[in-house]
Amino acid sequence: MESRPLTRHGAMTGGTTSHSRHPNYQALSQPSHSSVATPGPSREPPQDALDSPVQFEDMEEAGPAHQITTNSSAANLAALDTEEQEFQGIGQYDDFHTTDWQRDIARDRMRHRYIAKKKEESVWDWIKSGHDAWSGWLCVFLVGVIAGAVAGMIDIGTSWMSDLRFGVCQQAFWFNQEQCCWSSNETIYGPNNCSHFFLWPEAFGDSPDGAGGYIVSYIFYVLWSLLFASLAASLVMMFAPYACGSGIPEIKTILSGFIIRGYLGKWTLLIKSLGMILAVSAGLSLGKEGPLVHVACCIGNILSYMFPKYGKNEAKKREVLSAAAAVGVSVAFGAPIGGVLFSLEEASYYFPLKTLWRSFFAALVAAFVLRSINPFGNEHLVLFYVEYNKPWIFIELVPFILLGIIGGIIGTLFIKFNIRWCRYRKTSMLGQYPRLEVVVVTLITAAIAYHNPYTRMNTSNLIYLLFSQCGVANTDSLCDYQRNFTSANTAIEIAAAGPGVVRAVWLLALALIFKCVATVFTFGLKVPCGLFIPSLAMGAIIGRLVGIGMEQLAYHNQDWAVFAGECSTGENCITPGLYAMVGAAAVLGGVTRMTVSLVVIMFELTGGVRYIVPLMAAVMASKWIGDAFGREGIYDAHIILNGYPFLDSKEEFSHTTLAHDVMRPGKNESFYVITQDSMTLDDVEQLLRETDHNGFPVVVSRQSQYLVGFVARRDLNIAISQAKKNTEGIVGESLVLFTSSVPSPWMGPPPLRLRKILDLAPITITDQTPMETVVDMFRKLGLRQTLVTHNGRLLGIITKKDVLRHIKFLESEDPESVLFN
Repeated sequence: MESRPLTRHGAMTGGTTSHSRHPNYQALSQPSHSSVATPGPSREPPQDALDSPVQFEDMEEAGPAHQITTNSSAANLAALDTEEQEFQGIGQYDDFHTTDWQRDIARDRMRHRYIAKKKEESVWDWIKSGHDAWSGWLCVFLVGVIAGAVAGMIDIGTSWMSDLRFGVCQQAFWFNQEQCCWSSNETIYGPNNCSHFFLWPEAFGDSPDGAGGYIVSYIFYVLWSLLFASLAASLVMMFAPYACGSGIPEIKTILSGFIIRGYLGKWTLLIKSLGMILAVSAGLSLGKEGPLVHVACCIGNILSYMFPKYGKNEAKKREVLSAAAAVGVSVAFGAPIGGVLFSLEEASYYFPLKTLWRSFFAALVAAFVLRSINPFGNEHLVLFYVEYNKPWIFIELVPFILLGIIGGIIGTLFIKFNIRWCRYRKTSMLGQYPRLEVVVVTLITAAIAYHNPYTRMNTSNLIYLLFSQCGVANTDSLCDYQRNFTSANTAIEIAAAGPGVVRAVWLLALALIFKCVATVFTFGLKVPCGLFIPSLAMGAIIGRLVGIGMEQLAYHNQDWAVFAGECSTGENCITPGLYAMVGAAAVLGGVTRMTVSLVVIMFELTGGVRYIVPLMAAVMASKWIGDAFGREGIYDAHIILNGYPFLDSKEEFSHTTLAHDVMRPGKNESFYVITQDSMTLDDVEQLLRETDHNGFPVVVSRQSQYLVGFVARRDLNIAISQAKKNTEGIVGESLVLFTSSVPSPWMGPPPLRLRKILDLAPITITDQTPMETVVDMFRKLGLRQTLVTHNGRLLGIITKKDVLRHIKFLESEDPESVLFN
C-alpha cells in the first residue's frame, strides 16, 4: 500500500483490514471493562496525560438501557434534533499540557471569519473588527512601554543597592555613588576621593585607607551581600517559586507549546523584578539580562488577557510572547535589533513574518522608553559604549580566532560542570535547603571577591573597564604604561607596560579563575540569575589579557613584517579593549551557542560597528569548537536536565524507523476508544475514571474501527459537567452522541450530544510513514498527537512525548527522562 504521510481526516472510508494483520488488534476482542489499564501513581507536579505512554481500549457497545425503539413520537424526535448546546471553557488546556497548534490556529481562523462577516452589519461590529485587527500592535506596544519602564527601574535600583555595600550618599541616600559625586568638586572620580559619598568606615571614625577601615568595609560588604541574597531567596521561596533561575529554558519550552500555569503570572513578575535587584546587588556571579527576558514575557502574558484574541488562544498568545522575548533583550542591553534576532534564533519556536514586524516594533518602543528614563546616566542607550577609532590589522584575525577557540572550550567546560552540579543538587540533600545554599554561596563569594578590586566591583562596571581604551583620564592600573602625554589631543604612543599593568594582569587572572568557578555554582540557585553578564565578564578578562600580550608583542617587535607597516608610526596599533570585546562574544557564544544574534547584540552593545568581522570570526570558531564537544547550549542542556517536553527544531533526525515502531498501543497494551453513538454516559465516565489519557479517538463502532474524530479529555469532562447542570433528563443511561443527528425513531432518556467538542479533522498518518516525516510534522506543525491508521482503520496514536522518548532511545539515553520534574 502506498504511504500517505499526512491526511486531514474527516469521515473515514476505505477498505477493510483483518485484525490478524497487526498484533495491536488483539486487544479489540477483549471485553472493555475486564482489560482496562488502571492509571499508575501520580507524579508531582502532574504530568500531561497524553504525553505519557498512551494506551487505548475499545469500549463495549451500549447495553439495553438505551435501546432504540420504534414508538418515538415525531414531537419528541423534533425536540431531540435541535442544535447541541454550547459549552464554556472548551478548547483550553490544563497545567503541564501540550498545546495543539493546528486546532488553535483553526479556531482563530473561524473567529476571524465570523468577525469579517459581521462587520458589515453595524457600525459597532465594524469598530470591533478594527479593534481586532489592531489589537496585536496595541498589545506589543504596551509590552514595550511597560517592559522599558520596568527595566529602567530595575537598572536604577540595582545600581543604588550595589553601591550600598560600600557606603551611602550624605545628601540624598537614594543616589548611587556616581550620582552622589556629580556635584563634588573633585576633578578625578574615584571610590575614595568623593567627599559626598559616606563610606562605612567613616561612620566609625576610621580612614578608608587604613587597616581598620579595610576590615570595617569588608564586614559591611559581606553583611549587605548576605542580607540581599537571603532576602531574594526568601521572596522567591515564599511567594513565587517560578521566579528563580534564568527563565530562558522555560520560556523556550513554553514558546514550543507547553503550558506552565503561573510561570508568567503577576506574582512571578513582581518577585522576579525585586529578586533580580537583590541578587545582582549581593555581588553574586550572575546577571539580570536573562531574567529580563522572563520579566518581559510575564508582562506580555498578563497583557494578552486584555485581548481575548490572544488570551483565549494559546497558539496566538505565543506570538505576543515571542515579541516580549525580543523586548527583554532590547531593554537588557539596549540592543533592539539584537533582541529581535535573539527571539528568532534562540527563543521562539514559531516565528511568522508578522511576529517579526511586531517584535521589531515592540523592541523599538522599549528601547525608546528606556532611553527616556536614561538609567545609565549618559547619552548612550547601549550598556558598554566604546569609542575605538583604530582599524584592526589582518594579522589580528589569528588571536581573534584563538579567542573563539578558547571561548568554545570554556563554554563547553562550563556547561558540563554546571549541569553536573545541578544534577547533584536535584538528587542530594542540598536541594532540600535552597536558602541555606544561597547563603553559603553568597558568603563564600563575598568573602573572596572583596580582596580583588576586579571582583569587588559590579560586574557590569568591570566589563566596561575592560572594554575601555586607555586615555589621559583613565587612572586604573590597567593603563599604567610608560607614556608621555604632552597633550590630550595627541596620539597615544606605543609604550612598554608599567608595573601597574603587570599587577593588573595577575589580578585579572585570579578574577578569571574566581568567576569561572563561582558561576558554575551560582547559576541554578533559587534566586533570579542570568548568565549573559558573567559570561561576558569571563570572556572580557581573557580577551584583555590576550590584547595586552599582543600589544606588548607589537611594541617589542615593531620590525616584524606583520607589524612593520602598522605599528611603526608612533601610534597604538593594538587595542586591548577590542580583544576584550571579541573575547566576551566568544565565551558567551560558547555558553549559549548563539551566532547571528550574538554578533548583532555585541556591536549594538558597544557601538563598535567596524569590528563585525572579528566578532563573526570569534563567534563562529567558538560555536564550531563547542559543537565538537556537545551540540547543546546551556539553555538546551537545562531543558534536558529538567525533562521538559521540548522538540528542538534545529536538530536533525535521520533514522529508518516507521510510525508502526513508535505508536501506542504496543504489544500487551490496551486500546481505548469511544464509539460515536453506542456508549452511555456511565460508560464514558467509567472510562474517564479508569484512565488518565489526555484524549480519546472516536470511531464509528467497535467492529469497524473507522475514525470519526478526536475528543480531548478536558473538553469531555467540561461538557459532561455542564450538561448535567444545564440539561434536564441527563442520566447515566443517556446515550453520548458524536453524530450530527439523533437516530429516529427514539425513545428513552435525552441523549448527550457532544459533536461540537469533537475534532473532526485530526492529523493522521499511516503505519508505514517514516519517522523522519513524523518528527518534521511535530516540529513544523506543532502537533500534540497524530493518529495512526491502516486502510482507514485506526491502529494507534503517537504523541509528542512518544517522539521524544523514541529519539532518546535511539541516542542511547534514558527515554523516561522526558518528564516534567
